[in-house]
Amino acid sequence: MTTEPSLEQFGYQQELRRSLSFTDLLVYGLIFMVPIAPFGIFGSVFQASGGMIALAYAVGMIAMAFTAMSYAQMARAFPMAGSVYTYAGRGIAPPVGFLAGWVILLDYVLVPALLYLIASAAMASFVPAIPIWGWLIVFVVLNTVVNYTGIQMTARITKLMLIGEVIVLAIFMIVGVVALAQGKAQAGALTPLFDSSTFSWSLIFGAVSVAVLSFLGFDGISMLAEESQVDSRRLGKSMVAALALAGLLFIAQTWVAALLAPNRADLLANGDPAGSAFYDMAEFAGGHWLSVLTAVATAIAWGFANSLVAQAATSRLLFAMARDRQLPAFLAKIDPRHKVPVNATLLVAVISLGLGLYLDTRDDGITLISGLVNFGAMTAFLALHVSVVVHYVVRQRSRDWWRHLIAPVIGFGILLAVVINANIAAQVLGAIWFGIGVVVLIVFYALKRRPTLAGISDVPDAPDPSAKYVQ
Repeated sequence: MTTEPSLEQFGYQQELRRSLSFTDLLVYGLIFMVPIAPFGIFGSVFQASGGMIALAYAVGMIAMAFTAMSYAQMARAFPMAGSVYTYAGRGIAPPVGFLAGWVILLDYVLVPALLYLIASAAMASFVPAIPIWGWLIVFVVLNTVVNYTGIQMTARITKLMLIGEVIVLAIFMIVGVVALAQGKAQAGALTPLFDSSTFSWSLIFGAVSVAVLSFLGFDGISMLAEESQVDSRRLGKSMVAALALAGLLFIAQTWVAALLAPNRADLLANGDPAGSAFYDMAEFAGGHWLSVLTAVATAIAWGFANSLVAQAATSRLLFAMARDRQLPAFLAKIDPRHKVPVNATLLVAVISLGLGLYLDTRDDGITLISGLVNFGAMTAFLALHVSVVVHYVVRQRSRDWWRHLIAPVIGFGILLAVVINANIAAQVLGAIWFGIGVVVLIVFYALKRRPTLAGISDVPDAPDPSAKYVQ
């Protein structure tokens, strides 16, 4: 069939404004991932990968490619906000959806605070008259105002920010290639991709668990399904396209940067506690001006552009769970003028500010929250792959073995390896968070408020509105 299921067929009303084009979605995904994201975590990934940072990003892109394919399939079946929460809930069962949504909250709720903190620390180093907490307030207030004015304003701002980031990246790449041509390379040409003296798969997967932070964001496109003008098939394609473009940019810039790193041995031995490895390399390659340019661009990209779209995506997740009565109902309130989930947007701002101020007092704040963000996302993505197999192969009897069975199984296996090799502290805290979610779910059942989704019960045997549209 040429048409697809409407929102009303799933038991919801169209409350958000449909105004986003395919280009808007693509830009949103790219700005969420941040084309220059490796600037900020270059040293950490470099050490974790034994210097094979380009390989870590390549493996990360492959892992996320399978995840993007699964997202695209589930977006076709269930074209609505909620991301993994919606897909696991409708593809498997509502209780599973609740737990998937609960786990991915670690990603969506914590990531704006992480972005604000990194950006505020960078800006405070350039403008010390304003402390980190001052920059936190500036970034949070500015982004909240933009998001409150509506998704169209957010889309316009992100386009401008993307252009700026691409210009900075182009400048770095040109200067970096010229520096390599001048003989400034500090390692062999293929070392960033493979180094026999340090290589092991456990090492690479451990590095991927850090590098994958740069890829988180393409999935945020699925949160805008109810504000998109394009059909679900093209929405899925925008996720795959955004991931592919960002992945190629990540590999290219980290390859060049790794070849030019002047303190390679020190980075491998001691890491990058100050977070300045990339900027030191930029200064070595092109001078102090390039160091300043890349540092300021990173601060603005993480603290404004990336956190802007992260706040928007998080508010849509809270909205989707609240309208299904799996979070407090006040989070489902839509502003009648701007057509945005206003209470959810404001709550994200408050949480981000509070977490940012708290983490600023901890020496390990950025490392800890990064691990939790990645653990939450990877665990939720595991549920996503399972939901593809259950919905299409088990229920719909699909015989599209590649998209509905083989690709999800491969993606599941890669992500499982990443989760197993993740930071121990993140694994422990992530498991505790998941355990809390299980307790909350048990309480729901005890109070006879078991999770349900509009149109289906917690036993998924009701007719599926998407069934005749997904073949």
